[in-house]
Amino acid sequence: MSDNYQKLWQPIKINGMRLKNRIAFSAMGTFTPMQDGTESEEGIRYYEERAKGGVGLIKTGAMFLDEKTAQGGPTLALHNTRAIPKATALVERVHRWGSKICLQISCGTGRNGMPNIGERVPISSSANPSFYNPKSLCRPLETEEIKEIMKDFETGAQFAVNAGFDALEIHGHAGYLIDQFISPQWNDRTDEYGGSWENRTRFATEIVESIRGVVGPDYPIIFRISLDHMYEGGRTLEDSMPIIQLLEKAGVDALDIDSGCYESMDYIFPTRYTGEACMAYVCEKARKHVSIPLLNAGNHSMETAVDLLESGNADIISFGRQLIADPYFPNKLKAGHREDIRPCLLCNEECIGRIFNRLTQLSCTVNPQACLEGALEITELPEKKKVVVVGAGPGGLEAARTAALRGCDVTLYDAGDKIGGTFGVIANKTFKKRITDLITWYGVQLDKLVVTINLNTTITADDVALVVADEIFVATGALPHTPPINGMDNPRVIDVTQAHIQGIKGEQVIVCGGGLSGCDTALELAMEGKQVTIVEMLASTARDVMSINKISLDRMLAEHHVTIKTETKVTEISDQGVVVETPDGQTETLPADTIITAFGQKPNSEVAEAIWDKYSIKTTLIGDCQKVDKAGNAIREGFYAALALQ
Repeated sequence: MSDNYQKLWQPIKINGMRLKNRIAFSAMGTFTPMQDGTESEEGIRYYEERAKGGVGLIKTGAMFLDEKTAQGGPTLALHNTRAIPKATALVERVHRWGSKICLQISCGTGRNGMPNIGERVPISSSANPSFYNPKSLCRPLETEEIKEIMKDFETGAQFAVNAGFDALEIHGHAGYLIDQFISPQWNDRTDEYGGSWENRTRFATEIVESIRGVVGPDYPIIFRISLDHMYEGGRTLEDSMPIIQLLEKAGVDALDIDSGCYESMDYIFPTRYTGEACMAYVCEKARKHVSIPLLNAGNHSMETAVDLLESGNADIISFGRQLIADPYFPNKLKAGHREDIRPCLLCNEECIGRIFNRLTQLSCTVNPQACLEGALEITELPEKKKVVVVGAGPGGLEAARTAALRGCDVTLYDAGDKIGGTFGVIANKTFKKRITDLITWYGVQLDKLVVTINLNTTITADDVALVVADEIFVATGALPHTPPINGMDNPRVIDVTQAHIQGIKGEQVIVCGGGLSGCDTALELAMEGKQVTIVEMLASTARDVMSINKISLDRMLAEHHVTIKTETKVTEISDQGVVVETPDGQTETLPADTIITAFGQKPNSEVAEAIWDKYSIKTTLIGDCQKVDKAGNAIREGFYAALALQ
């Protein structure tokens, strides 16, 4: 992969819009607009921070035409002038940093409408089953309603012009309403909007024409479309070629292309399992069929972005979660400081997960400031404090980094021989590579901030280092949970963490415990060619994994032939293998060369509680030493602990 990033800094034009570089911020929902349809200060500052960080083009999350079509959450009120002043402020604050901003506009999710949002009976191109409730059939749009939608697009386009947006992007992506008209599996109409590719694309091309009539010939119109639905029966890459040719002919100035739909949702929100640049493959074929600029997204690293640009198959690379994790990465890269770019983990936990699970604004596992930039600024303390951090896992590392940024004299202690704790140990070179990258990043930052790191050092409550500290942060992490099962001392038994350190023997492996740690370990070993079986006492594996990530994980476990035994209880470890109780109450012995235990973790609280008891006034406990949780929680607590120093 290329490490010469000059291609990223070449300017480019889309119709009348000149961009200073080839880096775009992907359109991602934020859930920041207010209930009255105006953008919040949090949302404005969020976009402004990415402009300040050096991105060339910012695309807003999808904004819906009106309340009727807003089936995906909070949106700017494009149909009402009350939203224009705040939208104008957003545009001006992005322009202040030399970036351009594009309003992404949508006529709704159609059959993909989220439950309890929008119309009770979703609209669609045809009487399609609702995605979230297949028993409910959608209501096909009438021709007169389609004409009304075209007028609504005209209104939305005028909103964009009045607010000063530099471009419009039509959301024809992800199997949303426009895509439902384009695609034969969702369009069985017999009128002028169904049948041939030209008729199915008519809804989209009429939208382009409606917008063009308002914005004029020089205003950029971008069309976002998935070229490969990636499921059996969906629209294929080959199918999509006549569609993009029709869109270019209709006057689209650039295409924002990738793959996936809700039936293959882990490509709508690509996971760490799908790999880097996982949707770049669509560009080569598209390049042969259209002459307008192509934008591409999908788990890009800086290096894969350069590779794709240099291939000539794409013109602009979109980064979404990476710019959430580090809004300043373009400026850092341009200045020659690749090592300072905080990596996105591709975990989906706080960006997508917050919106899906809690219907609240996005955040980020590695960047707690995301969407709260104005409220969580890191400022230097008026007087330097001496800070001791016990534990170099993610929470301790973040506490040390933030305290040092605030001007503190920070000393970090860890009993291990390297930073990262268990989080770093379990990282692998394949789908957990970004975790290794994050630990490396922390090491670089702490070195630049002159944080003293003492490894192979066990701290107790009686250490003199704690006496002289002004503040103590304790982040001692977690320990393996060991259930009372006979034979756990068998030499073939190894804990999941130690398995990553020491490696394993033999070809036949049993993983006891089907949570995320156990499943990831099983997948790693299966990818190496091992014969792996997961034993899980509950009805399903990976219950602690976000639903979108689980789609990828389950598919890859199947592809690598991992045997999964659910509702199966480990009762004993014998010299012959793992003795289990099967779902029907029978006893069975599963032979194994190595038995990996992944029964979960418990807080490593003994030292933490002792330090708290002795120095409660100046001690803050962080992360798993209080309650076992995901790494993002530890990072957030470490950040908050250091930010709270006064």
